[in-house]
Amino acid sequence: MPPNDSGHSILNKGEDGRRFLTQDFGEVNSSAPPRPDLPPFQTTREHRRFTEFADSVRAHRYIGLCWGPPGVGKTLSARHYGGIDEWEQWHSLFTEDLGPVPPRVLEARTAFFTPTVAATTKQIDQGLPRVCQKISFAVDFAEHGVVDPYVHTESRSSGRTELLIIDEADRLKTTGLEQVRDFYDHHHMGVILIGMPGIEKRLARYPQLYSRIGFAHEYRQLTADELTAVLTTRVPAAEGAADGGVAHATAVATIVRITGGNFRLVDRLLTQIKRVQTVNGLDALTPEVVEAARDALLIGH
Repeated sequence: MPPNDSGHSILNKGEDGRRFLTQDFGEVNSSAPPRPDLPPFQTTREHRRFTEFADSVRAHRYIGLCWGPPGVGKTLSARHYGGIDEWEQWHSLFTEDLGPVPPRVLEARTAFFTPTVAATTKQIDQGLPRVCQKISFAVDFAEHGVVDPYVHTESRSSGRTELLIIDEADRLKTTGLEQVRDFYDHHHMGVILIGMPGIEKRLARYPQLYSRIGFAHEYRQLTADELTAVLTTRVPAAEGAADGGVAHATAVATIVRITGGNFRLVDRLLTQIKRVQTVNGLDALTPEVVEAARDALLIGH
C-alpha cells in the first residue's frame, strides 16, 4: 500500500479506504473539480453590456434583474465577471498551497450562488451568507495575510462583498424570493437575479421585492456579424487554401445560420465538427463537414 500523507488524508494509519466502497457516501463536493481546458473567453457586445449592468448594480447597491433565452451566455458572462472559475479552483479543499487570491476575485468582490432544483428554506438561508462571507474573508486574506474578523471587523457580515449574483433564479419559490429580499435588506451589497424570459413578469407579483429592482437587463443572442467574428477566431481559416477560403467562409456562414447566435449550440456544433474531422482525417472546415456535424445533433432540422 502506498504511504499516506497524514497532513492531507482522512485515512487512519494502515487504512486503505475500502469503507468508501462498501458504505453509502455522497459526493465529495466541498470544492469544484478541475475545469477542463476551455476556449478563451470571447468578449462580445452582450458581455460588455452585462458588465456595464453589473457594475451599475454593484455601485448603487440595487437589485438587478437579468433574463434571456437559454444558451446565449448569461451564466458564462456572470462567472467571468466575478472570476468564479478562478475562485473555485483557488479555495478548493484539495489545494495544498492557496497562493495569492486571484486578482479578478479581488477586483469584482462578487459572490455567486446557484440554488438547487429543490432548494429548501434552510439551504438558501445558509447558502447566501456562506458564499458572501467567503469573498469578504478572501479580501481580508489578500490585504492582511490573515483572516481574523475580531481584528479586521469590516469583513463581518460579508461587509467587503459588493455584489451577489444568483443564477437560475427561476428555481426560487415564493419563500426563497422573500429570503433574498430579507438578505438584501440586511446587507450593503448589490444583488443580480438571472433567469429565463418571463421572470420579470413573475417578480412583478411580489411588490416588496419588485420595488427594490433598480436595473433590468435583457441578454440577447449574438448578431450574425458578431458571431461570424467569434467563429473566425475560434476556427481560423487555413492559410494558402486552394479556393481562397471560400469553403471556410461558407462553412462559417452555415454555422451562423444553424445556431442563430446561441453560444451553447455553437460549442456543441464545434465539438461535433472536430469529431467529424478527426474520424475522416480532415483539416479544412467545409460546408459538408458542418452538415455532417449537424446531422449528429438535435438542432438545425
